[in-house]
Amino acid sequence: MLKTLSLNGVGPAEVFGPVEFAPRLNFITGDNGLGKSFLLDTAWWVLTRTWARGVAIPQRDHPHPRIAFTFSKVTAGDKSGEVEFKNGAWPQPKARPPIPGVVIYAGVDGSFSAWDPERNYWTDKDSSSDEKIRAFNFNPDQVWYGARSVQGTNICNGLISDWVTWQLEQDPAFDELCNVLNALSPSGVEKILPGKPRKLIGPDQTRYPHLKMPYGQDVPLIHASAGMRRIAALAYMLVWTWNAHKEASRDRRSKPAKEIIFLIDEVECHLHPQWQRRIIPALLNVMRVMTGEEVAVQLIVATHSPLVLASSEPDFDEDRDAVFNIQLECGKAVVTKEVWAKQGDVVNWLVSDAFGLAQARSVEAEQAIEIAEAWMRGEHGGLPRNLDNAQKIHDELVRVLPGGDHFWPRWIGSMHVKSVVDGGVQ
Repeated sequence: MLKTLSLNGVGPAEVFGPVEFAPRLNFITGDNGLGKSFLLDTAWWVLTRTWARGVAIPQRDHPHPRIAFTFSKVTAGDKSGEVEFKNGAWPQPKARPPIPGVVIYAGVDGSFSAWDPERNYWTDKDSSSDEKIRAFNFNPDQVWYGARSVQGTNICNGLISDWVTWQLEQDPAFDELCNVLNALSPSGVEKILPGKPRKLIGPDQTRYPHLKMPYGQDVPLIHASAGMRRIAALAYMLVWTWNAHKEASRDRRSKPAKEIIFLIDEVECHLHPQWQRRIIPALLNVMRVMTGEEVAVQLIVATHSPLVLASSEPDFDEDRDAVFNIQLECGKAVVTKEVWAKQGDVVNWLVSDAFGLAQARSVEAEQAIEIAEAWMRGEHGGLPRNLDNAQKIHDELVRVLPGGDHFWPRWIGSMHVKSVVDGGVQ
């Protein structure tokens, strides 16, 4: 598993890290533009020696840009490495990558990357040069409709073709796909259940996967909600990657990997809150559901969702899990490991260090409460003209807060309201 990552002269800060990842579950939070996706990109690179979204460009004036990392493996001890940017590239030794497991990277745009130690590591004696694929990087269209190599090799049939073929031929891969879809679905009436593949109306002769909807109709998967399509694509890539890995392992007469690392950018993307609070527990369990055996899983996920963090509270283990936050300090992006504490609900998570809101309310309500609190402390100077006395502040609070808001007792008690006349305070 990825244990540490440290960046110097590359990324959003001169020194970024070191990040000491936990062996199981890792959350990365922080405002937009501070480096969450970049951290995932770099993690993918040190794990696979490939770039999923283009090579990281070092800071122009830094004399020695470098990336340092440490792996901890189930089958052996830690292994460290450091790569310095030279001659316009990040060179690495040609030795076999130290991670023995499978790595999957789900991008926020629907792209997927996969690295398989059986299919993506080659020596010259293993394969001719035109067969070497260092990693599988699929854009959203390729995930759904298939991808071919530069030499024309069909390397992935795509979700639509494979789903229908597996289903019609009763391939065991379809059973695995159904199991994974079930594991990643929310409970209740919104299970993702495959319907019968059918053609669409019109000249297109393609048979498309369909979903059984809770309102009694079958809907083509390509017309399903964005959340359902994201879950379906994630399920497909898991099954596609793992089954191809098992097949390659059989061909090479080696044992399948016992480790898998998921890198997921904005794991909550397109998902309803019901799904957001179930996706992390499901991902932690999905390999056991698919394989029927224990496979060590490490998750490194970027998220903006307090529900995602709240969903981990029952099973969060400080020895195996961690939360990291990227924030600006003196104009510099800094990544820190947060002290774990259960927050209990989404509101408390929103105002925690992980998300940093002063109030889990509208901007106007937050500003009105801050002004009211200043007034209660006797800080009457410097207030905006439209909120420079108790009556104006009270009127603004009435406008922006519900009647049952928990701030009202503090405000009214503090002002020693004697009477209310025509909705005003005297």
